[in-house]
Amino acid sequence: MPTHRTLIEQHDVEHLVELLQVRLSALNDLHLTLKHVHWNVVGPTFIGVHQMIDPQVETVRGFADVLAERIATLGGAPAGTPSVIERDRTWDDYSLGRDTVDAHLAALDIVYDGVIASHRAAIDQAGKIDPVSEDILIGQTGDLEQFQWFVRAHLEDPQGRIAR
Repeated sequence: MPTHRTLIEQHDVEHLVELLQVRLSALNDLHLTLKHVHWNVVGPTFIGVHQMIDPQVETVRGFADVLAERIATLGGAPAGTPSVIERDRTWDDYSLGRDTVDAHLAALDIVYDGVIASHRAAIDQAGKIDPVSEDILIGQTGDLEQFQWFVRAHLEDPQGRIAR
């Protein structure tokens, strides 16, 4: 990796770039999964979910762009190719095709669980190296948690339980 002028030690920069690259891959995967849900959800409440998902797609795509630019700012080379997304994936690929609102939202809830948990773990690591990257991840995590709340609101009963 070429050196870049930062006040962060080079070995820490390299670790941070690797950490952010994995988050970038997860966000690229998430925005593609969200669009897949948007295209394939069916049922009586289809339109509400269809319209709820598109802003999430655009926001998550923006998050990916922010992380890619942070990687470049640190002197790294952000990678957004399908092979890199698959290389960095530590979860099962989204398995639903055309299916009901409840089926997609239950599966998407699980996806959000994983993305949010791994973003939180990255916050902890980034915070030891770079408060700027940590701040970016914190802001993104807050929005991801809100998106999951939107998804869960469709699935919960009045007591907050989700049948799985």
